[in-house]
Amino acid sequence: MSRRALRRLRGEQRGQELLGLGHLGLEPGPEGPPPSAATGRGRRGPARTGVSNRFELIPAEESEDEPPSSEERADAWLRERDATEGNSEVAVAEETEGDGHRDGEEAEQPDQMPSLSNKPRKKKKKRKTRKTSAEETLEDNDLEDIDGLLEKPEDTNGLSQNSQSGVISDSRPLLYVEHRNLNPENELKRYFGARAVLGDQRPRQRQHQHIRSTWLTTPKNTWPRYSRTGMSMELLETRRGVQYFAFKHHHKYQQLQFKFLEAVESMNLNNIVMLLEALDPYHVDSLLQLSDVCRMREDHEMARDFIEQALYSMECTFHPVFSLTSGTCRLDYRRPENRSFFLALFKHLMFLEKRGCPRTALEFCKLILSLDPDNDPLCMLLMIDFLSLRAREYTFLTRMFQEWESHRNLSQLPNFAFSVPLAYFFLSQQEERSELELSQAQERAAQLIQLALIMFPSVLMPLLDHCGVQPDSRVTSHSFFGLNAQISQLPALTQLTSLYVERTHSLWKDPAVMAWLETHVHEVLRKVDAQDPLVQEAEHKRKTRYQSAPRNIYRHIVLSEVKEAMAALPLEVTSQPVMGHDPLPPLDSIISYTRPERTNPPSSENTLSLFFRSLLPNFNMQEDIRHDGEEEAGAGQDLNQGVNRLMAAMRDMLVNIQFQEPPRDDNPEGDGDWD
Repeated sequence: MSRRALRRLRGEQRGQELLGLGHLGLEPGPEGPPPSAATGRGRRGPARTGVSNRFELIPAEESEDEPPSSEERADAWLRERDATEGNSEVAVAEETEGDGHRDGEEAEQPDQMPSLSNKPRKKKKKRKTRKTSAEETLEDNDLEDIDGLLEKPEDTNGLSQNSQSGVISDSRPLLYVEHRNLNPENELKRYFGARAVLGDQRPRQRQHQHIRSTWLTTPKNTWPRYSRTGMSMELLETRRGVQYFAFKHHHKYQQLQFKFLEAVESMNLNNIVMLLEALDPYHVDSLLQLSDVCRMREDHEMARDFIEQALYSMECTFHPVFSLTSGTCRLDYRRPENRSFFLALFKHLMFLEKRGCPRTALEFCKLILSLDPDNDPLCMLLMIDFLSLRAREYTFLTRMFQEWESHRNLSQLPNFAFSVPLAYFFLSQQEERSELELSQAQERAAQLIQLALIMFPSVLMPLLDHCGVQPDSRVTSHSFFGLNAQISQLPALTQLTSLYVERTHSLWKDPAVMAWLETHVHEVLRKVDAQDPLVQEAEHKRKTRYQSAPRNIYRHIVLSEVKEAMAALPLEVTSQPVMGHDPLPPLDSIISYTRPERTNPPSSENTLSLFFRSLLPNFNMQEDIRHDGEEEAGAGQDLNQGVNRLMAAMRDMLVNIQFQEPPRDDNPEGDGDWD
């Protein structure tokens, strides 16, 4: 039992004799007058006999069951409104218990005992103290939470990061995509500044009122208002944490697609333009086709605008769960509905690279590769090394080579075989790295460049030729790097080497890079002369592994439009028509809906009729032939009708030809001599 409770039971409350009964609201006894109210003190003596319960003499200030006054109730209401519900109750309970102990200590000091008139003011002061302590408790908890968050930050995808930049890049997935790197304006601002990119454009003018904000493109106010086009995205299945999506064409969009195919077959550009203007301004395949036409006419600004509109239209139809940055969302290229998205991303990437935004182009390249990393339908592995070197993302390229070499055999591609040692060489030139890291990068670069030269000797001479470098006599006279190396290689390998040299030769023009390359070329020649077994093993791999290229490599070459690589394409690719909206479709396509058969299918025409149709679009040899289900009189009648129509077409063509007379000279005699 506490000392205070013991005193209460004994009736020995200290300071009790100092209080008068008038302060307690009791009538004075017959033994004497009441004490002075001014001093608040009485005579020392035992308790009055008129008091029936000695516990009534306990100071009223210590009564915990007294109902609060109106000021106290108002103060309590304000405190409960401001303080947090949970923490406030705990803090007030602890402070109340502490106040009880402090009351006992104050009761032991009679000189400091306040009068009853000061009771509400003192209680109010105590409650303010409680409120302050509760606020301090909340602030301490908030500071602890903030410190904990700062010690272990987390990104939006739940991937924990460390403070060091090198560790951050390793903790994230390899194909991690950042939203801020998808905007080319951010990269241009880093190069030239915000004012140079945005100009005098005010912030209000940069706002888009009627167009929703997207990540892939920046919508423009000049674009038509977007409305539902009949295309959507659906979630097919989820396996092992990977989500498989697919675009879906509804009945309305299917009809638009059929009209688009008819417009393409008519070879009339106006039909595609009319489809966009009259039916749907955001039909994706029509926008892609018009973009190719504008690019051929060297109207690159309009071509890029059409591609951005196509991306904007498809992003507006994304599934709510579909994420561009998670790296776990897949699209199957075998479905025709998904191919437009792949092609739009690839063409947008090409415009970004030509615009001088390699970092943004690299982010789009990672995005395309993450949509189907196993099959890689557009073969982005042939381009990602070049974009990494241009964006100076050397660490990303070396990390990709280390993680994917074991299951993807990246060293068997000429672009990775040469680009990865070049990335290590650039890393070895960075002075901010430690001596150990620099020496390791130099050793790794030397080892890999020698393996690349041994595996692909046909790359060296075209590379030096594009760089404008004349090799020494030892290299030109040696058969290993000579003309025989280029003639003897298979066509599939020629396509890969031509694509790499044409695309990345500008990165090798640095004098320091050429000096480093020259050193290792001579080292490789020394190994060749010594008949190193590694040289013969590489020759055997070249003859057996590059018999034919897969279809995705052909598709990449066609989309890239590299002349030297396209010249090496096989006849089976060049002989078939290549449509810009669907180049080289997969042979195992998954067809969800088919085009209905036309009532009047175009008949087979010979070469002469096709020639006249190219001159006269209205010419049709089978126009007058009626298909009424009855057989014609014979093959001779068909032949006569065809010849007659050809003769009529020739007459029309000759009539329409107008010969211009040569300009006449006003002075036929001439002004001077021939001398």
